[in-house]
Amino acid sequence: MSIRLRFIIVIGVLSLVASIALAYASYTFSVKNAMAEAKTQGAIVFNMIDSSRMYFRHSQRPIVLELVGEDRFYPEIMSGFVMTRGVWDIFEKRFPGYKFKQATLDPLYPPNKADAEEIKLIKSFNANKEKKNEEGIMEKSGEKFYYFARSISVGEKCLRCHGIPEDAPRDQIEIYGSETGYGWHKDEIVSTSIVYVPLDKAMAAAKKSATNLFAMGAGGIVVLMGVIWFFLSSSVVTPLAKLQQKTTRISLGRELDKGMGISSKDEIGDLAKAIDRLRISTAKLLERCAKK
Repeated sequence: MSIRLRFIIVIGVLSLVASIALAYASYTFSVKNAMAEAKTQGAIVFNMIDSSRMYFRHSQRPIVLELVGEDRFYPEIMSGFVMTRGVWDIFEKRFPGYKFKQATLDPLYPPNKADAEEIKLIKSFNANKEKKNEEGIMEKSGEKFYYFARSISVGEKCLRCHGIPEDAPRDQIEIYGSETGYGWHKDEIVSTSIVYVPLDKAMAAAKKSATNLFAMGAGGIVVLMGVIWFFLSSSVVTPLAKLQQKTTRISLGRELDKGMGISSKDEIGDLAKAIDRLRISTAKLLERCAKK
């Protein structure tokens, strides 16, 4: 294998490794930024929803309960969940991809039924009631989300609707029935309010960015290899080949009257000068021998 080819292979391998490392670093950095952005966006959305819920619970609901009879139940103005769900439905139309759920172990509203991962969250909150919030990454239906969850414990006022069916408002029974969403106990954590921020698009963008960077790096390597190949051929390999041919002729006593024809001011030029001195010395030696 020629020196030129070996040099190209070494440079190519090192450049490829550098490109892969750069692409990986870019991907890692992009994913980190995507996670940070998802966390920031999710925190804003989550706190907006939670603030709306808290305002309803402490400012609106007490007034509504005073104005509406005990057996009457209008979900749109009396249920914190229905109010939150209505706000979210409007928000979701403007920002598709985000998800909100009041995941509950035994809900009145069947779509709120907690799935396996959400049940783990609720159990975690029950195991450590000092912990009010949790966040992290969760996969749902093959899609990754960054989630924000807050525990929901049963208060005294919750038992009016979720204690025993006989005590619940008549309208509520007519709307939701009496089979599920009852039998809750005070201070028990039965549900969690969760906001899901989609990550797949951000991850795909990070992969695309890393792929593009690697492709540009690979293209750069090809161009670099071409430049190095041309430089080695014109400045190193071709002059060395000429010197090798000239040295062979000198060793055979031929072309002793012709110079090297290489005048570069580098190591190859110095080598040409040394061989040229050898040519002159050989010519003089042969000339003396011929006179004897």
